[in-house]
Amino acid sequence: MTADPANPEHPERAAVAALADDFLTRLREWIAIPSIGADPAHHADVGRSAQWLADALRHDGWPHVEVWDEGPALPAVHACWPAEDPAAPTVLVYAHHDVQPVDPLEEWEHPPFEGVVVGEELFGRGASDDKGQVAMHLLAVQAHLRATGATAPAVTLKLFVEGEEESGSPHLGELLDRHADDLACDLVVFTDTPMYSRDAPTVNTGQRGVLGAEVFFTGGTSDVHSGRAGGGVPNPATAIARLVAALHDADGRVLLPGFYADVVEPTELERADYAALPFDEARWLAANAGGAQAATGEAGWSTLERVWVRPTAEVNGIRGGYTGPGLKTIVPASASVKLSFRLVPDQEPAKVMAALREFVAANTPEGVGAEVVVRGDGVPAYAADVTHPATLAVHEAMSASFDEPVRYSRTGGSGPAGVLHERLGVPVVYFGATLPDDRIHAPNERVVLPVLLRGAEAAARLWRLLPERLS
Repeated sequence: MTADPANPEHPERAAVAALADDFLTRLREWIAIPSIGADPAHHADVGRSAQWLADALRHDGWPHVEVWDEGPALPAVHACWPAEDPAAPTVLVYAHHDVQPVDPLEEWEHPPFEGVVVGEELFGRGASDDKGQVAMHLLAVQAHLRATGATAPAVTLKLFVEGEEESGSPHLGELLDRHADDLACDLVVFTDTPMYSRDAPTVNTGQRGVLGAEVFFTGGTSDVHSGRAGGGVPNPATAIARLVAALHDADGRVLLPGFYADVVEPTELERADYAALPFDEARWLAANAGGAQAATGEAGWSTLERVWVRPTAEVNGIRGGYTGPGLKTIVPASASVKLSFRLVPDQEPAKVMAALREFVAANTPEGVGAEVVVRGDGVPAYAADVTHPATLAVHEAMSASFDEPVRYSRTGGSGPAGVLHERLGVPVVYFGATLPDDRIHAPNERVVLPVLLRGAEAAARLWRLLPERLS
């Protein structure tokens, strides 16, 4: 195989262009498989999706391909293509092939599992999250080999594509431990995050963690008449309201004890990049805020910083007493509140859990019983080091492929990057070429094909850069 001479300054771009039609055909085939991991009725489809990917990898020449279907996790795909140089670094690409449910179906303008192309956009569930980005990497490896004229990648490439990310990756830790030797690497490339926008490409450097909990207050065994007992017994609903009011100070800071003790703030370079992004508050509110009329939050931080790099405590719902039509004059026997915390590096979910219990104990009035139920172990936050050679290589590859300055950004949601870092013991960098308005998890999910193709070009270039940068 020889290097493509069509574009000597951008050989990866020329290679991607030559392979683009086949890439689109295959991605549409994969989208047609409804691999909805959260729905047991579609678990067989998750298996079909994994097999489709395994077959595609073998077709492309990957010498080692496996479908991990030993349970209890839904099927995952692992592949490895060793570099010709045994001293080359080993890079693991993480992604997922399960997709979200499509409800409400009536709001889709195109069938969700047909992969409909309209202009530059490909519509379908999974087009952006995350089949499109996995297919992008398959294309990138083909383009890398075509551009370099090599028969093996410049780094030993491993691929790990799980089937449960949309369900919270409940068995990811078990998979990582069971297959530790197969997944051993020097670097993880995490591919499940967007850029800031098409006109402002960015390299993502972090995701927040998350912890969910519910607090239950109990004052008695049954509701009582407010005329006979009101004013003489504790009211759990009032107590819950006071607990919620005590959760933040007037500047929007969370008042759990020690909540900010371990928080690592972004670098000055990152904050400067955030400030330089073309942020329009009114447009952001219209697109992201569900009809909210103003942006608020922790004092001293911009809106992007509040949702990317600051920890939060949110009230997800309050329940207690009578909420039906008319009046029912009671003192309720119980009340509860659902809370979630978005965490940032280096906050540990276990420490925040302990702080929540301490906070509840300090804000539980006499005569009220309290119970704190934490939902799962939480997901740790993760942020890539912007001075690490691998992060710099991603930045360089993206800049060359998008032909304009690339800045750093983060995402406010959560993912398993921190789990990968902890279990595999290596740095994680983020690599994404989708957009925040791709409507993932919603009707009419789409991906912008020229953006995804530039992402494939950047990934192909990254494999060429990493051996030197990680030496």
